[in-house]
Amino acid sequence: MRSASPWRVADFRRLITAITLSQLATNAAYVGVPLLAVLALDAGPGQVGALAALSTTAFLVIGLPAGAWVDRMRHRAVLIGAELVRAAAFASVPLAWWADALTLAQLYAVVLLAGCATVFADVGAQSVLPRMVSPEALVPANAAVVSLIAAGNVAGRGVGGALVQLLTAPVALACTALGYLASALRLTGLRRAPAPPAPAPGIRLRAQIAEGTRHVLGNAELRALALTAALSNLGAQMVNTMLPIVFVQELGLSAGALGLFWAAGGIGLLLGARCAGSAAVRLGHGRTLALAGVCLGPAALLVPLVGDGVRLWIAGAGWLVAMFKIGMDNVLGVSLRQRMTPPPLLGRMNATFRFLLTGALAVGAAVAGLLGGVAGVRLTVWTGAAIVTLAFLPVFLSPVRRRRELPPQAG
Repeated sequence: MRSASPWRVADFRRLITAITLSQLATNAAYVGVPLLAVLALDAGPGQVGALAALSTTAFLVIGLPAGAWVDRMRHRAVLIGAELVRAAAFASVPLAWWADALTLAQLYAVVLLAGCATVFADVGAQSVLPRMVSPEALVPANAAVVSLIAAGNVAGRGVGGALVQLLTAPVALACTALGYLASALRLTGLRRAPAPPAPAPGIRLRAQIAEGTRHVLGNAELRALALTAALSNLGAQMVNTMLPIVFVQELGLSAGALGLFWAAGGIGLLLGARCAGSAAVRLGHGRTLALAGVCLGPAALLVPLVGDGVRLWIAGAGWLVAMFKIGMDNVLGVSLRQRMTPPPLLGRMNATFRFLLTGALAVGAAVAGLLGGVAGVRLTVWTGAAIVTLAFLPVFLSPVRRRRELPPQAG
């Protein structure tokens, strides 16, 4: 009998530790890669946008088949392999820099390869979690995961900015590689689960992918959750892609200041994740999602006001509040979609969401690079902030708004 508390499950504790290490690594790279491109390779808005887009392009290319593959594979092996690939990819950057051979082409290849590994890491982690804990522990488990991801945002981006400022960007990326390696070692402690059942004879990969896609897009609630999350990612990525240029080139601020600004968003994610469960108990699961969008989403419009002095603090506060809303969305939305999906479809459901959500990141980065080069960096930031503000509308106009509690586990 699985415990009602996720923290009493040894595999859950191992997974959480690995996710924490992985997020620290990811967020150090989030700061280190664009700043290395800007400071060492003189990258412009279009090239920075291309880097951000390539880091998420893998979800558009292999995101949907990855879900079917994960449903056929042992999750432990998937998670360990993904971390080792990311460690090797980022380790190549400081080595090339020290050999005076680093190019933008290598950075493009590294972020693309790491993005492919991230596809399997994300889909595998979200698919294995509901099998580790009891249904009653699902919301606390997701809250813990989102909280630790947010904590990784705070520590990883803050430390990443400090490492870039004090020890150079290549050192930050060396730390990224070590973080992924440590995560892989921690995941070796997971129990070896039985192999998943093979698909029925004659069932092709394409048919399995289509089944997962129909499950998400054919359900009004899941479809609304996917659209809201995708719009949030689209707008936030447009903002984040341009921020290194705003901070470093336009305002003349340090890499540490940029890291702290992003860390404020991580604090917002952390606080939103911690408050999500209690808010859902008091207000109802769907009403919390709807009201958070109406009341908190407009705070994103403060971010384009970023400047010297008090304007920097105002923009940081706006970003913190906007990320608080997204932190609540992450916990409640992920829990709802996991409960509405039969276990054999979890990998494909998560892959469909990740395809849409991370595909939105790729599109947002590409649009930011294009719009930033044509119409200006500030207009791009304003556009992204407006999209974040309006992202709540699909959920607000859907049956999700009326859902009081989580449904029983489907299937």
